[in-house]
Amino acid sequence: MPTIRKPRCGSMQYWPRKRAKRHFARVRSFAAGAEAGLLGFAGYKVGMTHVVMTDNRAHSLSKGKDIVCPVTIIECPSLMAASIIFYKKTTYGSHAASAVMASNLDKELKRKISVPKNVKKKVDDFKAEEYDDIRILVYTQPKITTIGKKKPELFEMQLGGKIEDKLKWAKEHLGKEIKVTDVLKEGQHFDVHAVTKGKGLQGPMKRFGIGRTSHKSEKGVRTPGNVGAWTGATQWRVAKSGQTGYHQRLELNKWLIKIGTKVEEINAKSGFKRYGLIKNPFVLVKGSIAGPAKRMIILTNPIRSNKKIPKEAPSITYISK
Repeated sequence: MPTIRKPRCGSMQYWPRKRAKRHFARVRSFAAGAEAGLLGFAGYKVGMTHVVMTDNRAHSLSKGKDIVCPVTIIECPSLMAASIIFYKKTTYGSHAASAVMASNLDKELKRKISVPKNVKKKVDDFKAEEYDDIRILVYTQPKITTIGKKKPELFEMQLGGKIEDKLKWAKEHLGKEIKVTDVLKEGQHFDVHAVTKGKGLQGPMKRFGIGRTSHKSEKGVRTPGNVGAWTGATQWRVAKSGQTGYHQRLELNKWLIKIGTKVEEINAKSGFKRYGLIKNPFVLVKGSIAGPAKRMIILTNPIRSNKKIPKEAPSITYISK
């Protein structure tokens, strides 16, 4: 029989395979939205369970029948609008020209940034025609969850609609709560931005999925073996040991099955493992999502929508606790 060799495996799309800069993802691009409002939301990953739902996919063999589907639970406490950021375009790209902060910021935000005591600029002083883009700075409220921390995450979100609609919506919501039901809808699909679970330093077999070498061919068994004559200058394509996990990843077109507001529908008596009890609105997403429990997940409108996914949410008859 021929000798089966597997010298290289794993995607070369992501490089370098290093740790993410922060524990929640940075959204690199947003899909354009016609209506005024946030183009995404954020929540904390709780864990996974399964539901029994009626299959409503058009070309499915089990259409109209009850099927068991694995789902991920994400708790979505309300976001707070902290600031409005105004952008101008230059030869070198867009840059933040000005900003205005809310006057009623949460005291927990001091753990993250230095909060100004007096807000000098007012929202009415800014005009939409003087700027090219308007975005909003939001922060989470982990203190109203059971994950055991108070320091919020602060990040920037894009707004949909025309520039005038963006400014009007931002003025109305500055310093106020933004609920998940105002942004997401049942049955829609979205992109998931997350940082994966960290696994530390791992060898090339676990990191890239290479095969074991023969015990007679090389000095090591769990190594890529002889990769060329000049092995002193090893190329980057060769599978080597290094950081595994804690990488920023993007997953396209996840299906939002349910937005729940009654926590008794999902909570177990003992709570969820490594998370606790859910106290805020939650969403159920079909399939798995990157990251461990308690990690913040950012959900945005889909960049490349999938027409095969139904636009209507299925009817759920049972949720496992």
